[in-house]
Amino acid sequence: MEKEILEHGFNFNRRRFLSTMSLGIGGVALGSLLMPDLLNGKGLEEDGLAPGIPHFAPKAKRVIYMFQNGAPSQQELFDYKPKLREMLGQEIPPSVRGTQRLTGMTANQASFPLVGSFVDFKQYGQSQAWVSNLLPYTSKIVDDLCIVRSMYTEAINHDPALTFLQTGSQQGNRPSMGSWLSYGLGNENKNLPNFTVLLSRGVGNGQGVYSKLWSNGFLDSVHQGVQFSKGEDPVLYLRDPEGMDRHDRRDMLDNLSQLNELSYQEFGDPEITAKIKQYEMAYRMQTAVPEVMDLSKESDDIIKLYGPECLVPGTYAANCLLARKLSENGVRFVQLYHQGWDQHGNLPFEISKQAMDVDQASAALVTDLKQRGLLDETLVIWGGEFGRTSYTQGKLTADNYGRDHHPRCFTIWMAGGGIKPGIVYGETDELGYNIAKNPVHVHDFQATILHQLGLNHEKLIFKHLGRRYRLTDVSGKVVKDIIS
Repeated sequence: MEKEILEHGFNFNRRRFLSTMSLGIGGVALGSLLMPDLLNGKGLEEDGLAPGIPHFAPKAKRVIYMFQNGAPSQQELFDYKPKLREMLGQEIPPSVRGTQRLTGMTANQASFPLVGSFVDFKQYGQSQAWVSNLLPYTSKIVDDLCIVRSMYTEAINHDPALTFLQTGSQQGNRPSMGSWLSYGLGNENKNLPNFTVLLSRGVGNGQGVYSKLWSNGFLDSVHQGVQFSKGEDPVLYLRDPEGMDRHDRRDMLDNLSQLNELSYQEFGDPEITAKIKQYEMAYRMQTAVPEVMDLSKESDDIIKLYGPECLVPGTYAANCLLARKLSENGVRFVQLYHQGWDQHGNLPFEISKQAMDVDQASAALVTDLKQRGLLDETLVIWGGEFGRTSYTQGKLTADNYGRDHHPRCFTIWMAGGGIKPGIVYGETDELGYNIAKNPVHVHDFQATILHQLGLNHEKLIFKHLGRRYRLTDVSGKVVKDIIS
C-alpha cells in the first residue's frame, strides 16, 4: 500500500496515515457528543430539535427570567436616594427633568414634587450593596448578584416596553428571546419544550401579559413558548381524549405523520413538518410534564426555603420552584411573569405587599440553584420593563404617593451564568432621574444574555421577507464589565 501511495505522488506512510485518521475519528467522536443525532440519521430530520452548536464556548446553558410585570420602583428597592428625602415636596429642577417625554398620566400635572422613599435602606454583604428593608431575603444573597442600576429604554408605556425587552422590538409579531435561544441552541431534553412560560399575579394593579410575548414570530413554530397553567392540566390539550389509550394515540400520530409527509412532498411548506414535530413533542410531554410538575417529592428544607406558598399552584413561589425543576431538566428558557407592580398611586401599601410576594422565592431560587451546583450554568434575571419617576404622580400626602413610568433609568439584577457576583454596576444622579455612569440599553442587555449562552448577537440572524432580523435589531453591545 505504501508503494502505491508513493507512486501516485503522495508523501504518506502507514504511520502518518493512521495518525491523520485518528484526528478525523476524534473529530467525529466530538461531533457525536455535541450533536447526539449527527450520525444516526435522526435528529433534525426526525424532530428538528437536535442541539445547535454555539458560536463560542458558553458560560451558561439556560436562562430563568423572573419578569416583574408593571415596572417595580427602583427608589423603593435598590436605588437608594437620600437626597429625595431631603427635597421632599420640592419641584424637580428643570435641569434634571430636561425635555424628556412624559406619559399622558402626568404630562398635564401643574406640579412635579419630588418624593423620597418611605422605606429605609442598608448596605449588605461584601459588595455593600444598598437594599431596602422591603427585601430582607434578597439582602442575604447580594454577594451572588450583579445589580445593574443603569438600565434604560425608549418605550414609555407598558405594552411596547414589555414587548421591547422580550422581543427586541416595540411592535409585536417578532420572536421572543426564548424563541431566539431555542432557534440558536436547540434542545437539551426532547421530552420537554425548549421555552416555557409561567404566570402569576400579585396584589397590585395587574398589567396584562399576552401570548405575543412568547411568540415564535417568523421562526418555526417549534420555537414558540409553551405556557404552563396552574390547573389540573398544566398544558392544555396534552391528555389523550376520552376513550383513547397510549397505543391508539401512537397509531393515530403515525398515520397523521404519514398524511402530513404527503402534504409536505406536495406543497413543501416547512410548517407542515413543524406540526409533525409538535405532535411528537406533545406525545412525549404526556409523561415528562406531570413528573416535573409533581412537587410531592421536594424535601421539607426546600419547601421551607421557598415558603409555604410554593405548594399552592399558580403562585409566584410555586412558579419559582417549578422554574428550578424545569431548568434542571434541560429547558433552555424559563420565563416567569409576575403581575402587579404598576403603582401609580397608593405605592407604599401596594409595593410592600408585592415585594413580600416575590422576595423569599426569588432569593430561594438563587440559593437552591447554587446549592445544587446549577447556578454557574444558569443565568437568573430579575426586573421589569422600565423604572419609576422621582416625582409623585397625583397628590402627595404624608403617608401616600404614587410614581409614573420612567424609561430613563431602572434597576435589574442578574445572577449565575458567568455574570460577576457581588457587584453594583451603573449609577443614577442624586435624584435618581438620569443615568450618571455606565448606561445599559435594552439591546445591550439582550446582547449580553446571548453572549453568556455562547451566541454572537450580530450573527444570530434569520432572513424573513428579504430582511435579516436579529434580537438586538441593528444595535447593542455586550456589557463586558459585568462578565466574569
